[in-house]
Amino acid sequence: MRIAPPSRRTSTGSAAAVTAAALVALGAAPAFAAGPEPDLGVGTIASVKGVQPGSSFSTPLTFLNKGTAPVTTTYVRYAVSPGLKADETYKNCTYYTVPSHDEMPEAQVASCKIDQPLKPDVVYRTAKPLALQARPTALHDDLRVAISTQDLSGDDEPRDPVPGTGDPLTLEEQGPASPADRENHPESGATAEVTAANTADFALTGAELKGEVGDKVTAKVVFANRGPAWVRGPLDQSVTTVDVRIPKGTSVVKADGYCDEVTKTHYRCGTSQSWVDADGGEEYPFVLRVDEAVGATTGEVSFTGPERPFDRNAANDTARIVIDTGEKTETGTSGSSDGSPDGSSDGATTEGSGSTGSTGSTGGTDTSGGSAATGGSAATGGSDPRPQSGGSLAATGTEYAGPAVGMAAAAVAAGGGIVWAVRRRSATRAH
Repeated sequence: MRIAPPSRRTSTGSAAAVTAAALVALGAAPAFAAGPEPDLGVGTIASVKGVQPGSSFSTPLTFLNKGTAPVTTTYVRYAVSPGLKADETYKNCTYYTVPSHDEMPEAQVASCKIDQPLKPDVVYRTAKPLALQARPTALHDDLRVAISTQDLSGDDEPRDPVPGTGDPLTLEEQGPASPADRENHPESGATAEVTAANTADFALTGAELKGEVGDKVTAKVVFANRGPAWVRGPLDQSVTTVDVRIPKGTSVVKADGYCDEVTKTHYRCGTSQSWVDADGGEEYPFVLRVDEAVGATTGEVSFTGPERPFDRNAANDTARIVIDTGEKTETGTSGSSDGSPDGSSDGATTEGSGSTGSTGSTGGTDTSGGSAATGGSAATGGSDPRPQSGGSLAATGTEYAGPAVGMAAAAVAAGGGIVWAVRRRSATRAH
C-alpha cells in the first residue's frame, strides 16, 4: 500500500532544459580558476521537552565556517512545525507560511540575511537565543535551522510574507573551533525536537440506519481529532488506523478509498496524511447492501495501529454501525421492526437516504448531529473534518524530515502487522 514519491517542484523536462542551458553557457564562458567552496555548518540543537502550551522558550544557535576563506554575507533560515511560532521577530528576517507539501505539514518560516563576515574555523553564536512559543496545539513539534551563502527562501513557496520588527538577528564570535566544534557542526542544516505537555482526543463516530432487503445504505464512519493538540505520526505512515466490522446481514458495495479489505466483513482504514490537525480527521463512507432481514444488526468500529499515549479519553475510542433491516415474518417476507403488518418502514433507507443518528462506544445516540443525506454524522457537529490543505507522503524524505524520520521504521499497525503507507488526499475527492 506504499505510494510512489511525488513529483518534485521542477519537472524532469524542465530540469533537463536548465541543465542543458547551463552546460552551453559553461562551454561559451571563459575559464576562470574556481575559488574555494563555502562550507558552513549549523551546531547540533538540543531537544526541548515538556514545554507547556502557550509558554515561551528559547534555544541558542551556533554556526561554523569550515572553509578556508571568510564569508561576507550569510542567510539563516529557521522553520517550525504547526504547534510552534516565533515569539520574537527580527528586522533582518522575513516571516511567512509554507503550505503543506510532499510529506511535510505546514511550516512557519523565517528567512534572515546577516551582513557580517564569518571567519574560517571560528565558532559564532546568535547574540540572543532564538525565542519561540508553543501554541495551544503543540505536542510533537520541531525546529529546523539552515545556513547558506544564498537566500534559501527561493526553495519555498512563501505565503503572506511579513518583515520582522525587532532588533536584527546577529552573530557573535565565540573563538577558534576545536575538533569537538567541527564534529558538532557536521551539516548546513540541523533539527531539534520540541515536545509539549499536551493531549489530543481521538474519537470515532458510527451510524444508525434503516433498510429493507435489497436496499443500499451509506454508513459514514468518522475519525476526528478533538484536540487540543495536532498529532504527527511517523513519516509516510498513517497517523492512526481504524478497524471497521460490517454488520451481519449486509455486504459492502463500495468501501472508502482509504480502507483496505481484510476480510469480506472487516476493513482497515488509514489516513490521508501522516499528521492530523486539531479539529481535523477523516470520513470513511461505506455503501452497504441489505442482504437479509435480521432485525437490528450491529458492526463495530475501533482504533488500531500505534499506541496513543496523548489520548486519555477512552470513552470514544469505539463506535457502532447499527442497521435496522426489519424482522422476518412467518411467510418469509420482511417487516419493519415497529411491527407494520405490510412489512413497510417509513424510515427505511435506500441509496441516498439518511441515518437517524450515530452511536458512540456506549451505543447511545450522538447528539452532535450530522447530515441526514450521508447516513452518518461528523464528531465535530457535521463539519467536514478532512484536512483542507494539500500535500502527499513520499517514500523518500525531504531536507527537513523532523522527528518523524526517526519514528518511521517503528510504525507497524496492529492486526496482521500491516505497515500503513499514507496516500495523498486532495481537499475534495469523489467516493
